[in-house]
Amino acid sequence: MSRRAWGAAFGLLLAYLAAQWVFFAARGLRPGSFLVFGLERGDWGLVLGFLLSAGLLGVLLRGRLDGTDAWRLVFWTAAVLEMGAYTWGLGAELAGRVEPRPAFGAVFVPGGWRYVLAGYAAAVLALFVYSWAVIKVGNRLSGRRRPVGPLFGQALTHLFLWTLVVLVYYPVLQVVSASFDPRNNLFSFRRVHSAWLLVRAKVLPSFANVSWDNYAKLVNGVVIYPWQWALLALALALLLAALGLAAAARRRGGEALGVWRGRALFGFAAALFVLVVFLGPAQFTGIGTESKFLLWVRNTLLVSGSSGLLAIALTATAGYAFARFDFPGRYPTLLTFIFVQMFPGFLALVAIYYLLSWLDLLNTFTGLLLAYSGGIISFGSWVYKGYVESLGRSLEEAAYIDGATRWQAFTRIVLPLSAPMFVFIFLLQFVGTYSEFIMANLVLTGVDKWTVGLGLYSFTTGQFSTKWGLFAAASVLGSLPILLIFYGFQQYFVSGYTAGALKE
Repeated sequence: MSRRAWGAAFGLLLAYLAAQWVFFAARGLRPGSFLVFGLERGDWGLVLGFLLSAGLLGVLLRGRLDGTDAWRLVFWTAAVLEMGAYTWGLGAELAGRVEPRPAFGAVFVPGGWRYVLAGYAAAVLALFVYSWAVIKVGNRLSGRRRPVGPLFGQALTHLFLWTLVVLVYYPVLQVVSASFDPRNNLFSFRRVHSAWLLVRAKVLPSFANVSWDNYAKLVNGVVIYPWQWALLALALALLLAALGLAAAARRRGGEALGVWRGRALFGFAAALFVLVVFLGPAQFTGIGTESKFLLWVRNTLLVSGSSGLLAIALTATAGYAFARFDFPGRYPTLLTFIFVQMFPGFLALVAIYYLLSWLDLLNTFTGLLLAYSGGIISFGSWVYKGYVESLGRSLEEAAYIDGATRWQAFTRIVLPLSAPMFVFIFLLQFVGTYSEFIMANLVLTGVDKWTVGLGLYSFTTGQFSTKWGLFAAASVLGSLPILLIFYGFQQYFVSGYTAGALKE
């Protein structure tokens, strides 16, 4: 835009503000939006007058602005000003409705927003000084003349991103702090005596009363046999070895480290599976439902792991058949799979409950396992079909020439090459069923058969008997298995989502 265009835009701004102030001051109102005011009160003359005035200004300025669309300039300026005026008026109205007194139990810090703005201003100033010093030193050493703006802009971007990260993980901080609070609450009405302003304002939790009582109640009365301790130590050692090999592979590279990392993860999963299978309800002798928390974790791992294995068995055969066989109804069946995915799973709750009741599978892991496994067939078959189609047919044709049957080519050629996709499907089903609540609440009714979701829900039932400390501690412990498994196999999520995008 030329200088005339910028001058015209500034003149339009001043004219708009003056007209707005005169119009609303004559009626005894605070300044607002012409269009919103006219539309709310049915004053169509005001709306048409505003639009005609904008159009007339565009016509008058068209001959005075060189190379600029005057109408576009006028209408865009008017639209932005109208939106700003409406936002300002709405914000002023909402601010007038705010109760001047703080709510009961809240800590009111006079001028607290000034502390926040001052902190951000100090951070911005420090980043600017740092950027200026780095650029000046770099220019003197290299003999260049680089501006400070790009580095300072990157620093502001990082400050904004770190602010978002803190806001996202702030509830996690509160839950973790509540898990160490023996007073059984997530928010205390008591005043906190601390030298830190954020602690006094209860923005940051106070760790003056740190205790392991909540975690002790979750493992109270649990009997662990010596061979189970040995197996648990082996699983942790394999997990640490896998993490160490992953870090070494990132620094040095090499396929050998990746192979051993995969073997360590497989050994960790196998040891954990054996430990989960042979952990029985008789080992939990504590008083109260909270002492069965580890049993609920065991039930969740057992159901989710078995569901993932069954999903692999079902999607592998179905996906291979759709990818390699030509049979009547192949394309309509694939379209049916897509159509089924359009409906949420809870629409079938009544039918699933009736079938499980008729088959006498209520309050059993088998019934819940069958209900979980049916949801992954359509999506998993589509994903595995695309992956098989990305594999070359020449590999199977070479096996046929050597005398292999179709089944041998599938089991000895396709299945070994599909290991990353199988891990992806397993993890997708495992993560999806680990935190599922609706189906488990429908099928499982006994305390010894509960999953982690049902156990956490039992801590929050009752208006005056909510166990917030136990709920927070159980949430932290219950999230550890899924975090470790997801972190260990996260690369398969990334590769699994993109696998099958290209074909031979």
